[in-house]
This record gives sequence, structure tokens and C-alpha cells, in this order.
Amino acid sequence: MADAFEFSDHSHRRRNPLTNSWVLCSPHRAKRPWLGQQEKTSEGDKPAYLPDCYLCPRNPRVTGSANPDYTSTYVFPNDFPAFHKQQPAYTPEALHAHASSSTTSSGAGDATNGRLDSIMTDLFQVEGVRGESRVVCFSPNHSETLAEMSTDAIVHVVRTWIDQCKELATQPHVANVQIFENKGAAMGCSNPHPHCQIWATDDIPQEPAAELSSFAAYKTKRGTCLMCDYAALERTLTQRLVCENDSFICVVPFWAVWPFETMIVAKQHTSAMAKLSDKQVHDLADILRRITCRYDNLFTTSFPYSMGIHQAPIGPAAAGNPDAHAEDSDLMHLHLHFYPPLLRSATVRKFLVGFEMLGEAQRDLTAEQAAERLRACSETHYSKQ
Repeated sequence: MADAFEFSDHSHRRRNPLTNSWVLCSPHRAKRPWLGQQEKTSEGDKPAYLPDCYLCPRNPRVTGSANPDYTSTYVFPNDFPAFHKQQPAYTPEALHAHASSSTTSSGAGDATNGRLDSIMTDLFQVEGVRGESRVVCFSPNHSETLAEMSTDAIVHVVRTWIDQCKELATQPHVANVQIFENKGAAMGCSNPHPHCQIWATDDIPQEPAAELSSFAAYKTKRGTCLMCDYAALERTLTQRLVCENDSFICVVPFWAVWPFETMIVAKQHTSAMAKLSDKQVHDLADILRRITCRYDNLFTTSFPYSMGIHQAPIGPAAAGNPDAHAEDSDLMHLHLHFYPPLLRSATVRKFLVGFEMLGEAQRDLTAEQAAERLRACSETHYSKQ
């Protein structure tokens, strides 16, 4: 046994200051998985257009309406949204009626009386959610992912995100705009045509709410921005830095859970995409292309992931929301999360099971090792080499 603790050899936990959660690192387990050949997967032909794809130009969608002959990004309302803009307001009576209908049918009596009613009020807490869902097709090309697009083409995507945020910020039912992309069947993507989704809700979802609380606590304690300090620290240490440009860095977070998880962070404090300058928009597009290209080159495959953008709460419904920290609208620091599932090849995935579900998150590859492997990857896509 070594006389001194080594991060690359010994088990340890790392705390995520954004969500106040922990991840168990077991780096000694990573010395076995890298043995063996890495096979290039057969992805087959990737046509630019498919007549039966409901996201390609001119094709009918499942609702029957046809897409226009779009030539750049294209935005439309999700045909199967997770929520609706208009619905009846939730009241406790709805839960009581729901409980009474089930207990009456089982012969258990009225559960809305007395002690059961009090317990139910504490344990069955419900809030209605209103919002709207939109889909953004990155381009008319059915096969061209962010990794294969030019920086200028991705600029159009980023500007579409910004335009959507500005428009949704005027809607009275909006408090938060969550932009995310699920890429690949491994991440549950039902259509391979490159696209992302925008979910705008009248509440602040759990993850950004937790981050906002952490930002607020850190600022109270140190008087500075958590993410500004973190970005400066990572740029100084460079161990987990994958790539950077004038406006953004891409790092494997110190507390990463997924094997090749990364985070894109604005170098200068910026709370929302709508505040980005033209230069920063271009640089965000640049670093998106570079990290997604590195992902694809890591295992010579179209790398699956879930990507999401975290920015300040937005819109009229954020006002007065305790999770929004409306007293400091500049509290949030713009950043993007990438959560990819691949572990050691194009066909071996990391699953959060067992201890991860019942204890806490666990990983075998340290953040430093993952960053080193990603730094070694080319930023020229393997399909174009």
C-alpha cells in the first residue's frame, strides 16, 4: 500500500458545489477496462434527407401539418408537449377528490377526513405546472450533428436559442427556459435528425433551483461568484481543462459523475444567453463544435449525450418565485452541461445502477484522466479525415 494518498489510485468522494451532492471516485477500478481493442462502429449511410422523417423539410409531421422548406434552423411547437400553456389551476380539493375516489373504490372509506387528511397534506404535495415545449431543428440536413456542422452554422443555432429565450421572456406563464439536446438512441432520442428542445415552465426546475441556492450561499459566504472562481481555478490548474477560446472554457468538472462529462463555462460573468455579445455567440458556437467533435473522435462514433443550458430564470413568472432569487437577477453564471453515457468504447455504456441508485453517484475514471483523453482527441471530425 502506498504511503501517501494518490487521487489516481485511492477511493475518495468529491462534492459538487453546484448541487451540494457527492460522487464516489474509485480510480483503481479503471486500470482494467481500457484493455482490449476499440472497434469502430458501423453507422451505415447517413442521408441528408429522409422522406419519412417528420423533422426533415417539406415532410408531414405526426399531426399532419407539413414542415416548410426550411434552409437553416427551424422551430415549431412540440406535437406532444410535456405540459400545456393553459390548464385549470391546481387546488388541494383535486387531491382530496382523487384520494377519495380510490379509497371509496377499495372500500377503505373517506381518506380526506381527520388524521389521514393531515398525513396526506404532508406527504402528497402537488403543484400544477404550466408551460410550453418547442423543437429546434439545427439544420435541414438529416445527418449533420453539431460535431459535423461549421462554426458559422452553429452560430445560427445559438442565435435561435437566444431569440427563443427573448420571445418566451415576454410570456406571463414563463419563469424558466430550459434548452436541452438528447443525442442518440442511447439517450432516448426518438428521431436522429439533429435537434434540441426548449421547455419553458412557470416554475424553476429542481436542478437550476439547487444551483441558484448554491450560488446565493457562496456569494453570501465569499462575496464572489462561485462559477467565476471555479473557471479561474480550472484555467490556472489546467488538469481538467479540455479546450478554451476567448470567451469560454470546456472542462471535465472536478465532481463529474459521468465518465466523460464536461461543462462549458463563460469566462466573464454572464447570467443569460441574451446578454452575450456577437463575439461571445461566435465563441460559444466554436467551443460547441470543438467538444462535440472531440466526443465523436474519442471512440470513432457519433457520441450520444444529454446537453443542457443553465442560465438565469427568465420571464414574468420568475418574479416573486423564491427559487429564482429575483433580488439578484445576475446571480446565475451561464454554463452548459454535457452528460454522455459511453464508458470505454462505442458500445460500452455507464449505467447508474446499484450503489449509484441506492447510495450515491460513483465513477471509476477520475475527472483528470477523462480530461486527458479528451484533450488527446482531434477537433477534425473522423468522417472528414
